[in-house]
Amino acid sequence: MDKLFFLIILLCSFESFATDTLKVGDEFQDCNTCPKLIVVGPGSFIMGDDDNYKYERPAHKVTIDYPYALGKFEVTFDEWDACAQEGPCKKDPDDHNWGRGIYPIINLTYDDINVYLKWISQKTGQTYRLPSEAEWEYAARAGTTSEYWWGDKPGKNNANCRKCGSQWSGLGSAPVGSFRPNPWGFHDMHGNAWDWVADCWTPHYAMAPTDGSARLDGDCQQRVTRGGSWYYFPKLSRSAYRYKNHVNVFSYNISFRVLREIRP
Repeated sequence: MDKLFFLIILLCSFESFATDTLKVGDEFQDCNTCPKLIVVGPGSFIMGDDDNYKYERPAHKVTIDYPYALGKFEVTFDEWDACAQEGPCKKDPDDHNWGRGIYPIINLTYDDINVYLKWISQKTGQTYRLPSEAEWEYAARAGTTSEYWWGDKPGKNNANCRKCGSQWSGLGSAPVGSFRPNPWGFHDMHGNAWDWVADCWTPHYAMAPTDGSARLDGDCQQRVTRGGSWYYFPKLSRSAYRYKNHVNVFSYNISFRVLREIRP
């Protein structure tokens, strides 16, 4: 009887461990060297923009009916180095002498990023991946419908992009968290460095998924990037703007942030 009781307790404990009890807006980490995450709740939004670049059309409603956790910041050099020290990640990507530490990791190919995602998933026992561009834009807008989360004009010192009025604008990356977060707590969704996302490139939204999933029927050697960067003008940092890069490209303009799936 005692052994049976112990087995029941053990099974209940495992089930509790394997199920997330996170709430919308919670901030957490799965380990000390893991990226900080914020829980995003289900909801709907209008993705894209019919009044700007052709790549953003047609604007369409997307409904995400599941929660997920997204990186509060882009992955940093410190977080990347934790993977490199344990073996699988590429050693010492070039930081262009801007700084390592809490600067966003740069100069990675798409395959390099997948090595990191596999490593952190194995390390934590959780599913980490790149967000789809719908998941990314939903979090970037954070309930807003304006060009940027703070309004329709870039303003001054709201983000790190060319002629955006910050000390880094047009010069290089800023340490993550150098600018105000959006209403859901995410930093640098506009500017600083492009974020790779999971979608294959298609130069329009015709027949795009409306459930938050990544679009994988396009040119998968070209993957979508979102958010703009320190090098580009502010219009390319708008919530709706999208472009692409080849999966073999590595650049001082491109970084990534992680998505961690939430278990029901």
